[in-house]
Amino acid sequence: MKILGIVGSLRKGSLNRMLMQAIQELAPEGMTVEIAEIGNLPLFNQDLEASFPKEAEEMKDKIRAADGVIIATPEYDRSIPGVLKNALDWTSRPYGQSAWPGKVVAVVGASGGAIGTAVAQSHLKQILLYLDARVVGQPEFYLGGAVAKFDKDGKLTDEATKEHIAKLLGVLGEKIRQK
Repeated sequence: MKILGIVGSLRKGSLNRMLMQAIQELAPEGMTVEIAEIGNLPLFNQDLEASFPKEAEEMKDKIRAADGVIIATPEYDRSIPGVLKNALDWTSRPYGQSAWPGKVVAVVGASGGAIGTAVAQSHLKQILLYLDARVVGQPEFYLGGAVAKFDKDGKLTDEATKEHIAKLLGVLGEKIRQK
């Protein structure tokens, strides 16, 4: 089972990248998680659709080839980062050629704050539902206080979080098999 991981942050040392790397490492036997890069996408401009950017087409191909997708989003100003919205815009265009319909998607997020990206995840789920993705509703995954859950090398050390990741991956795998 091939899972595509998308991290909605470009920041070096991103908590969400560390979370996605932990998800990648904790994937059960028979499941692989490839982390896609979104920082190379040009800013979305509908004028460019006629000569669709190669980077955007490659991202759409990765989404289409994956059995499922996990998106790790930070929360910036109570919403998703612009770089993540940019990736969603490119991969859903041109109209009628979206990579998202029917795709099983889990949304996660890590934050140093207490609410662990809850508002950003709500916005992201609204966008994904509009794009006709099959969003995993439960278990929800809000990793608050995340700074204390990783060591200095960015490795996840919190056992309860590891258990929650295992539960999420199990549900994701089941939703994909039900497809």
